[in-house]
Amino acid sequence: MTPTTPARRTVIAALASTALLGVAAVPAAATPSSRSGYQKAVAVRVLKGVFEEGDTEVVDRFVRPDYIQHNPLAPDGAEPLKNLGVAINQQFPDAVYDVKRVISEGDLVLVHSNVVMQPGTRGMAVFDIFRFQGGRIAEHWDVGQNVPESSVNGNDMFSTESRPRTERPGPSRLTAYNKKVVTEAVDRLLVGKDLSALDRYWGPEYHQHNPTMADGVEGVKAGLGAYFERFPQLSVTPKRVIAEGDLVAVHSHYVSAPGERGTAVVDLFRVRNGRIVEHWDALQDVPETSANDNTMF
Repeated sequence: MTPTTPARRTVIAALASTALLGVAAVPAAATPSSRSGYQKAVAVRVLKGVFEEGDTEVVDRFVRPDYIQHNPLAPDGAEPLKNLGVAINQQFPDAVYDVKRVISEGDLVLVHSNVVMQPGTRGMAVFDIFRFQGGRIAEHWDVGQNVPESSVNGNDMFSTESRPRTERPGPSRLTAYNKKVVTEAVDRLLVGKDLSALDRYWGPEYHQHNPTMADGVEGVKAGLGAYFERFPQLSVTPKRVIAEGDLVAVHSHYVSAPGERGTAVVDLFRVRNGRIVEHWDALQDVPETSANDNTMF
């Protein structure tokens, strides 16, 4: 949640098997639930196909030729994505895109992963966001952060500590309510820099996965309080919110002081009984130059 540093577990059996077997075009009359499942499966299949296998056919099948890219290291278009996959597979044949959790809302899918290019290394915490159009991936944003050697809270950057200890999103009937809770919480705490929001929206059992912050509500209160004091002109601008069940992700642009390029941040929250009980994030500095003209947002 706080940009103080730069930047498998298998998804449910049905999703994993669908993704690995390949997926036909999404039916025109698909229900929201079936469309969400299709989009999740495609997102996972493309990520694993490109980064683990160097599979160019998966890009031809599921990615639009006019694919819009926001990763500053990659140009627009499906062809550069195919070239990237081939190059990675040649250089890192044992790379693993270890998907931890996947959520989908509307035409957006968010995938939270531990990307390990070489066995034995800690890898990166990565959030990928895909926008779908006509059943194919049309646009992509991501944020990646190196996994540090240690954490001040004792939690790794990927585990689930709140109960039930599952990576699956909770019931869809709670999506709208939980999205409202997180949107209000972020607006008060991060946009408005109001630490009292922690008493209103955070649960006492709060589990923290940002490796620079202590566990619990007091940990985030102390960490953010110090950050707000250090950067009184901090601005946080949420760009998109994606929610499913009890999981809500907020993709934001943090700028510590006017004139700085800032940091791309994805905060992922878990909500229980109207309170935030768990948080994962990744932070990546916005670079000076980019291989595309789209910005990271």
